[in-house]
Amino acid sequence: MSLDKVLSIGGKPGLYKLIAQTRGGFVAESLIDNKRISVSVQNNISVLSEIAIYTLTEEVPLKQVLDNIKKKEKGEQASVKPKDSKDKLEEYFFDVLPDYDEDRVYASDIKKVIQWYNLLQKHNMLDFSDPEEKSNDTVTDEEE
Repeated sequence: MSLDKVLSIGGKPGLYKLIAQTRGGFVAESLIDNKRISVSVQNNISVLSEIAIYTLTEEVPLKQVLDNIKKKEKGEQASVKPKDSKDKLEEYFFDVLPDYDEDRVYASDIKKVIQWYNLLQKHNMLDFSDPEEKSNDTVTDEEE
Protein backbone atom coordinates (compact mmCIF):
# COMPACT_ATOMS: atom_id res chain seq x y z
CA MET A 1 0.00 0.00 0.00
CA SER A 2 1.14 3.49 -0.77
CA LEU A 3 1.83 6.00 1.99
CA ASP A 4 -0.36 8.50 0.07
CA LYS A 5 -3.42 7.20 1.92
CA VAL A 6 -1.84 6.95 5.39
CA LEU A 7 -2.21 9.97 7.65
CA SER A 8 -0.98 11.29 10.95
CA ILE A 9 -3.52 13.60 12.58
CA GLY A 10 -2.30 16.14 15.11
CA GLY A 11 -3.57 15.48 18.64
CA LYS A 12 -4.67 11.91 17.80
CA PRO A 13 -2.59 8.81 18.51
CA GLY A 14 -1.44 6.40 15.83
CA LEU A 15 -2.01 6.48 12.11
CA TYR A 16 -5.14 6.69 10.00
CA LYS A 17 -6.11 5.30 6.63
CA LEU A 18 -7.90 7.69 4.27
CA ILE A 19 -11.33 6.22 3.48
CA ALA A 20 -13.29 8.94 1.66
CA GLN A 21 -13.33 12.67 1.00
CA THR A 22 -16.19 14.84 2.15
CA ARG A 23 -17.10 18.46 1.46
CA GLY A 24 -15.32 19.79 4.54
CA GLY A 25 -12.56 17.22 4.94
CA PHE A 26 -12.53 13.44 4.88
CA VAL A 27 -13.28 10.20 6.70
CA ALA A 28 -10.32 8.30 8.16
CA GLU A 29 -10.05 4.93 9.87
CA SER A 30 -7.69 4.38 12.80
CA LEU A 31 -5.09 1.65 12.36
CA ILE A 32 -5.17 1.15 16.14
CA ASP A 33 -8.86 0.40 16.76
CA ASN A 34 -10.44 0.57 13.25
CA LYS A 35 -12.80 3.35 14.37
CA ARG A 36 -13.78 5.84 11.69
CA ILE A 37 -13.64 9.55 12.35
CA SER A 38 -14.57 12.63 10.39
CA VAL A 39 -11.64 15.01 10.01
CA SER A 40 -11.97 18.62 8.93
CA VAL A 41 -9.39 20.44 6.86
CA GLN A 42 -8.64 22.62 9.91
CA ASN A 43 -6.96 19.66 11.65
CA ASN A 44 -3.18 19.39 11.51
CA ILE A 45 -2.80 16.51 9.05
CA SER A 46 0.37 14.96 7.66
CA VAL A 47 0.36 12.52 4.77
CA LEU A 48 3.17 10.02 5.37
CA SER A 49 4.30 10.11 1.74
CA GLU A 50 5.18 13.81 2.19
CA ILE A 51 7.32 13.35 5.31
CA ALA A 52 11.11 13.23 5.09
CA ILE A 53 13.94 12.82 7.60
CA TYR A 54 16.83 15.28 7.64
CA THR A 55 20.32 13.93 6.94
CA LEU A 56 23.57 15.83 6.73
CA THR A 57 23.31 16.02 2.93
CA GLU A 58 19.62 15.80 1.98
CA GLU A 59 16.12 14.90 3.12
CA VAL A 60 15.35 11.18 2.91
CA PRO A 61 11.69 10.25 2.30
CA LEU A 62 10.01 8.46 5.20
CA LYS A 63 9.24 5.59 2.82
CA GLN A 64 12.98 4.93 2.44
CA VAL A 65 13.57 5.10 6.20
CA LEU A 66 10.72 2.64 6.85
CA ASP A 67 12.15 0.38 4.14
CA ASN A 68 15.58 0.52 5.83
CA ILE A 69 14.00 -0.49 9.16
CA LYS A 70 12.12 -3.30 7.42
CA LYS A 71 15.39 -4.62 5.94
CA LYS A 72 17.20 -4.32 9.28
CA GLU A 73 14.39 -6.13 11.11
CA LYS A 74 13.76 -8.66 8.30
CA GLY A 75 10.11 -7.58 8.15
CA GLU A 76 9.48 -8.04 11.88
CA GLN A 77 8.59 -5.46 14.58
CA ALA A 78 11.38 -3.03 15.51
CA SER A 79 13.87 -4.43 18.01
CA VAL A 80 13.82 -1.19 20.02
CA LYS A 81 10.77 0.12 21.82
CA PRO A 82 9.60 3.73 21.47
CA LYS A 83 9.96 4.07 25.27
CA ASP A 84 13.64 3.02 25.27
CA SER A 85 16.29 5.55 26.31
CA LYS A 86 17.26 8.41 24.04
CA ASP A 87 20.75 6.92 23.57
CA LYS A 88 19.37 3.52 22.57
CA LEU A 89 16.93 5.12 20.09
CA GLU A 90 19.67 7.24 18.53
CA GLU A 91 22.03 4.27 18.28
CA TYR A 92 19.30 2.26 16.53
CA PHE A 93 18.50 5.12 14.15
CA PHE A 94 22.19 5.46 13.21
CA ASP A 95 22.04 1.83 12.05
CA VAL A 96 18.96 2.61 9.96
CA LEU A 97 20.04 6.02 8.61
CA PRO A 98 23.77 6.53 9.33
CA ASP A 99 23.97 10.19 8.30
CA TYR A 100 20.77 11.52 9.88
CA ASP A 101 21.11 15.05 11.26
CA GLU A 102 21.27 14.76 15.05
CA ASP A 103 20.62 18.48 15.47
CA ARG A 104 17.35 18.43 13.53
CA VAL A 105 16.01 14.92 14.22
CA TYR A 106 14.97 14.61 17.86
CA ALA A 107 14.43 11.51 20.00
CA SER A 108 10.68 12.24 19.83
CA ASP A 109 10.88 12.04 16.02
CA ILE A 110 12.68 8.70 16.22
CA LYS A 111 10.03 7.39 18.65
CA LYS A 112 7.29 8.43 16.24
CA VAL A 113 8.99 6.75 13.25
CA ILE A 114 9.42 3.52 15.23
CA GLN A 115 5.77 3.62 16.39
CA TRP A 116 4.63 4.21 12.81
CA TYR A 117 6.83 1.41 11.51
CA ASN A 118 5.46 -1.04 14.09
CA LEU A 119 1.86 -0.05 13.32
CA LEU A 120 2.35 -0.36 9.55
CA GLN A 121 4.17 -3.68 10.04
CA LYS A 122 1.34 -5.01 12.20
CA HIS A 123 -1.16 -4.20 9.44
CA ASN A 124 1.08 -5.57 6.67
CA MET A 125 1.31 -2.14 5.02
CA LEU A 126 5.07 -1.96 4.43
CA ASP A 127 5.11 -3.11 0.81
CA PHE A 128 5.74 0.19 -0.96
CA SER A 129 6.60 -1.27 -4.34
CA ASP A 130 4.78 0.57 -7.08
CA PRO A 131 2.81 -1.73 -9.42
CA GLU A 132 3.81 0.50 -12.36
CA GLU A 133 7.50 0.09 -11.49
CA LYS A 134 7.11 -3.69 -11.56
CA SER A 135 5.44 -3.62 -14.98
CA ASN A 136 8.10 -1.21 -16.30
CA ASP A 137 10.83 -3.54 -15.04
CA THR A 138 9.24 -6.40 -16.97
CA VAL A 139 9.09 -4.35 -20.17
CA THR A 140 12.71 -3.29 -19.72
CA ASP A 141 13.81 -6.90 -19.28
CA GLU A 142 12.00 -7.96 -22.46
CA GLU A 143 13.58 -5.16 -24.48
CA GLU A 144 17.09 -6.25 -23.54
